[in-house]
Amino acid sequence: MNPAFAIDLDVQALLKWLAIAVVAIAGLLLWRSVALAADAPKVGSPAPSFSLPDQGGKTRSLADFRNKWLVLYFYPKDDTPGCTEQACTFRDDWHKLTALGAEVVGVSVDDVTSHFAFAKKFSLPFPLLADTTGDVAGRYGSIYGIGPIKFAQRNTFLIDPQGRIAKVYLSADTSRNSQQVIDDIVKLKGK
Repeated sequence: MNPAFAIDLDVQALLKWLAIAVVAIAGLLLWRSVALAADAPKVGSPAPSFSLPDQGGKTRSLADFRNKWLVLYFYPKDDTPGCTEQACTFRDDWHKLTALGAEVVGVSVDDVTSHFAFAKKFSLPFPLLADTTGDVAGRYGSIYGIGPIKFAQRNTFLIDPQGRIAKVYLSADTSRNSQQVIDDIVKLKGK
């Protein structure tokens, strides 16, 4: 057998196994994200509590937003294209939301320093909470990981003034999420 031919067969076998591994990992990640999303709190259930530092180091908790509508949105990473778009649409609609009696709070696994820079860069008028362990995102069914690296899934929860989940937006659309929330608050307040 020609030695060069044997090497080609080994490379082909390696590439075949590598392709199988990539497909398996992609399938596992997809399954895992769907499985975690299934753990998201349901409409009508009490919102899971939280207590996390914001970009200024102030601890914020669910109780701080009692008697107000709370838009609690989870996002993967500060200063990335989709996360920036979503944060800026909430920023641009912030006056409409506050006029409806709503507060906006973003949550990711980034730290306080990262949140501070992101909020300052884009003039975000609302708190960004540092869930560095991913515990709160996990309670909201909004965490996924690749090995030891964790990210928050892009999910948004509208919490009513009594602290109950009023609406869930899984895999929220970065450009439309803010307007969806506004429309839903108007509908829910009209009931």
